[in-house]
Amino acid sequence: MKILLVEDDTEISDMLKNFLLTENFEVVQAFDGESACREFFAEEYSLVLLDLMIPKKSGMEVMKEIREKSTVPIIILSAKDTDSDKTLGLGLGADDYITKPFSVTEVLARIKANIRRNTQYAVQAVKEEVLTCGGLTLNVNDYSVTKNGTRIELTAKEFEILKLLLQNPKKVYTKEQIYSHVWNDAYLGDENAVNVHISRLRNKIEEDPRNPQIIVTVWGIGYKLGDMA
Repeated sequence: MKILLVEDDTEISDMLKNFLLTENFEVVQAFDGESACREFFAEEYSLVLLDLMIPKKSGMEVMKEIREKSTVPIIILSAKDTDSDKTLGLGLGADDYITKPFSVTEVLARIKANIRRNTQYAVQAVKEEVLTCGGLTLNVNDYSVTKNGTRIELTAKEFEILKLLLQNPKKVYTKEQIYSHVWNDAYLGDENAVNVHISRLRNKIEEDPRNPQIIVTVWGIGYKLGDMA
């Protein structure tokens, strides 16, 4: 596992790096905020150890930039021990806060705990990306849809409509809501776009498109997932 260590004190940085290497971590060092951002976006990391008081860009600025693109665990290393500093750091997206001086064993324990927690969440998220309804299976990760084991080819819009309904099986969607979610645009009263895509989708996934059981019409309102889900 690779860790980005952002610390301008070379003695502390080298001490942490040497210790983490003995624990089988790969460590990339950065000594200022600009190089930290450059290194982070050039590689993939399992965790970031981030000192707040660093030159060129502050640790807070670095964390903001990382959080705009990534949910990688971030542990703050700081000599500041006030509640306001901790609250600010955690509020900006840090996962943990270690106050200097610290023991390397404490840092190691926090690293392992945060990586373990993040890995568990990632596994759970992947599992949740597979949606089913009867013999129908939709995999959000690879954009595949199968029915009773046979792959069904859907257009991007058909896929997004089906995903929306599968993710919210009890919810009734108006045509306006479907259009807003799938087309990501303001609804201009054009029902035909939604109707056509629903019709094509039914032809591909229903046993009898004239008597749909997966995507059912709620008259006067819109569409929902059938009770077979």
